[in-house]
Amino acid sequence: MGEDTAEWDFRVAIVSTERFGKAAGLRGLRPALHDVAPDKLNEMRNDRVLEIAVDTVEQALAAERGGAHRIELCADLSVGGLTPDLEMMRAAREGVRLPIFAMVRRRGGDFVYSDEEFADMERDIQAARKLGMDGVVLGILSADGHVDIGRTRLLVDLARPLPVTFHRAFDASADLGKALEDVIQTGAVRILSSGGASMVPDGLACLADLVKLARGRIAIMPGSGITAANAQPVAETTGAREFHAGLSTVTTGGDRDESRFEDEVRKLVRALGSFGSSER
Repeated sequence: MGEDTAEWDFRVAIVSTERFGKAAGLRGLRPALHDVAPDKLNEMRNDRVLEIAVDTVEQALAAERGGAHRIELCADLSVGGLTPDLEMMRAAREGVRLPIFAMVRRRGGDFVYSDEEFADMERDIQAARKLGMDGVVLGILSADGHVDIGRTRLLVDLARPLPVTFHRAFDASADLGKALEDVIQTGAVRILSSGGASMVPDGLACLADLVKLARGRIAIMPGSGITAANAQPVAETTGAREFHAGLSTVTTGGDRDESRFEDEVRKLVRALGSFGSSER
């Protein structure tokens, strides 16, 4: 497809702009998706976006084959996901064509970080940029349970031009309405949320409210407990356009069957009615 084509395929754009566009110097020729307001982004496509969280490169490859649109790359999803090491980021970038967002979280537990931990996060973001990640995922709260706007904004600025997703630290905040406005102030482009509940199906009403309150200023991405069986009702109820899944029921108990993981991703893509990377 020529660069002067008015209508360009969303799936090609998400790979060429966020991944290859940086290396090929194409960022000035077509808009980077993470620089487009969420409401305008929705106008550029007719389907939904599925992000899959993985903690191995093999799972990332399986997710790509299954039709996922974006990868959240983590270590140790059993504790909610931690920062992947340098070798994992390098190997994922070499093998996966999809946009990859790297988790920036050095430990499990709460989201209140010491100065030393904050410095570690800064170094992790710099490493993610150097290793070709397409975005980062992070979240910081203050001791009173609110979004730490100042520190988060510093990390968002450090990550630029990479986009930032504010993760489910959001759901641990004291006031989700206030947290929404606070995250918008930081410059993050997306919030991963289960609507304040442990699982998305229990937080649907809240998620629907957040999507309405966001008014296109930031993307609300439901995540936690989304499966092929409930994906369509989640999408219809919330009005969200982006969705996140880790498919923990497939990977728990030491089961690392990538073929089964790929199949579950494919089922989820089809349930959402979205068009995945290997579904062309």
